[in-house]
Amino acid sequence: MAVVTIIGSGMMGSALAFPARENGHEVRLVGTHLDREIIETCIKTNRHPKFTKDFPDGVKYFQIEDVNFAIEGADFIIGGVSSFGVDWFGDVILPKIPENIPVITVTKGLYDTPDGKLLTYPDIWEQKLEKMGKKLSLNAIGGPCTSYELVAHDQTEVAFCGKDIKVLEFLREVMSTDYYHISITTDVVGIESAVALKNGYALAVALTIGENQKKFGIDSELHFNSQAAVFGQSVKEMYKLLQYQNAATIDNLSVGAGDLYVTVYGGRTRLVGILLGRGMSIDEALEELNGVTLESIVVADRVARAVRKCAEKGILDPKDFPLLMHVDEILRERVAVNIPWDEFRIG
Repeated sequence: MAVVTIIGSGMMGSALAFPARENGHEVRLVGTHLDREIIETCIKTNRHPKFTKDFPDGVKYFQIEDVNFAIEGADFIIGGVSSFGVDWFGDVILPKIPENIPVITVTKGLYDTPDGKLLTYPDIWEQKLEKMGKKLSLNAIGGPCTSYELVAHDQTEVAFCGKDIKVLEFLREVMSTDYYHISITTDVVGIESAVALKNGYALAVALTIGENQKKFGIDSELHFNSQAAVFGQSVKEMYKLLQYQNAATIDNLSVGAGDLYVTVYGGRTRLVGILLGRGMSIDEALEELNGVTLESIVVADRVARAVRKCAEKGILDPKDFPLLMHVDEILRERVAVNIPWDEFRIG
C-alpha cells in the first residue's frame, strides 16, 4: 500500500483521491489556506461540496496547518492547486517535501519570459528549487479529464509526464484503474504546453456559441459548423506553437486536442467565451461571472505576448496565429468579437 498525499482540495486534486483510494492506498487530502471550508465539509460529510458522490471510505482530511504531518511518510505528493497557486506551491509547499518523495501536479499553464520563451510550471518550480539548492522529481498530469467525470468513473485517458521513467511507472501503478488509463512520457514540455494552450483556444471556440445565440436566440439549437471551424484552426495554431517549443508530435497534439474538446463543453471558460460572443466586453463578462479568475485568459495573454515578442525578433509571424491574436484583441484591447474566418484558409 502506498501513501498518497494530495495538497489542494480543488475539484481536480480531490477527484484523484478516488482512483488512489479505490486501489487500496492511503489517501491524505490537504486543503490550502483557501480551502478551509472545503475540508470542513469533507470531514463532516465525506463528500466534496462540488461533487455528488461521497469519497471512498478511508480518505483522511487535513487543514493546511497539518500539512507537514500529511507529507510525512508519503510515497508521493499530488499538487492540486490551480494555476493561481503556482507561486504559493513553489514557495511554501515544495520546500517542505523531502527529496526522496516525487511530486505530480494537475496544474496547467504557461509563463512567458521577457524574451518570448514559454515555460511550463515544472520549469518554474525547478528554477525555484535550484535557488534553494534542492532537487525534487517533478511530474505532471495532462489530458482530457474533467473532475466530475473522473469521480463518476467515466473512461478517461491521460498522460503522466516527467524526467524519470521509473518514477512514472510507479505513479501509473498506484493510480491506474479500469476507468483511469495512464500513458507515460518524458516529454514534459510537449504535454504541459499542449494542455495549457487549449485553455485559451477553448475560449475561442466558445465565442461561436455566443455569436449564434446572439443571432438566433439564447435557446436556439447549437450550431456546430462554426465551432468545428474554430476548433480546427485552434489545433493548427497549437501545433505551430508546439513547433516553436520543439515539441510538436502527434501524441502531444492529440493530448492537447482532446483536452481542448472536453474544455469547450464545460466550465467557466466556455461560459466566458459565450458571454463575449453575445457581445459583452471581458469586464462585463467577468462581472456577470462574479469576477472569477480564469486560467484561459491568463494563458491567452501570456502566449499572445510571447508571439508578439518573437515577432519583433523575426522568429514567429502573428499572421500564423489569427485566432489567438484576435482573442488577445478581445481581452486586451476590448474590441468586439469578429472572428477572422478568411484568415483560416489552408494552403
